Amino acid sequence: MLVPLYEAVYERLEVGSGTRLLSLGCGSGLALLMAAARGATVSGVDPDGRRLALARDRLLPEGGGAARLGHGAPESLMEGGAPAFNLVTAFDPLYCAGGSAHDMARALARAASCAQRGAPVVLAGWGPQERCAASGALRVAARLADPMCAPARWRPSGRDDLENLAHEAGLRPDGSGRVACPYGYADMGSAVRGMLSTGAFDAAARATDEEQVTKELVEALHPYLRRDGTVWMPNVFRYLIARA
Repeated sequence: MLVPLYEAVYERLEVGSGTRLLSLGCGSGLALLMAAARGATVSGVDPDGRRLALARDRLLPEGGGAARLGHGAPESLMEGGAPAFNLVTAFDPLYCAGGSAHDMARALARAASCAQRGAPVVLAGWGPQERCAASGALRVAARLADPMCAPARWRPSGRDDLENLAHEAGLRPDGSGRVACPYGYADMGSAVRGMLSTGAFDAAARATDEEQVTKELVEALHPYLRRDGTVWMPNVFRYLIARA
């Protein structure tokens, strides 16, 4: 669903054969795969072992490939201890750094220290709540998870959230943009499975049960069910380019 975001950032920063990319919270590796297809040398870290395993399957088939992936700190991917990266991305900073703004800023500062001075560091997040149809479904996750989820994996985005995060991490904002990233599904069942697979509803399922979560998720998605049975949720994501 975030392919338009990745493409917009890579196009703007002219990602190609000279790019040495570090992805903080690389997830299942799609953004890295797209950068590699442009000729970039890619590395990524993620705290979720299951998602990292998917990234390895995508980027290191049969043990080949040149991507470097790790479960721990980004420093573990550096060779010789010298800053080797000239682009850092954190397309999903809330998910990859433990939740609190302080934790996110600390993780970003750590990743930026692995990059060359002045290298772009890209942060991304939800756009204005009124322009994100998926926010209704994600509110369900946050409400059902409380108080068990600490913190809830979703909250409405503030206008300056990304800038504030960059400043706390010691980064200098240097441009931003917005990208339409609609969530489209073939039917309601696919929409429910797709939303649940993001991990945003895990805490809600632990706090209640999956049946309750599914029931309320279907209700939240119903306004976006079209006559042909497909589910279509227009969303806007925002990205910020900062400098290390």
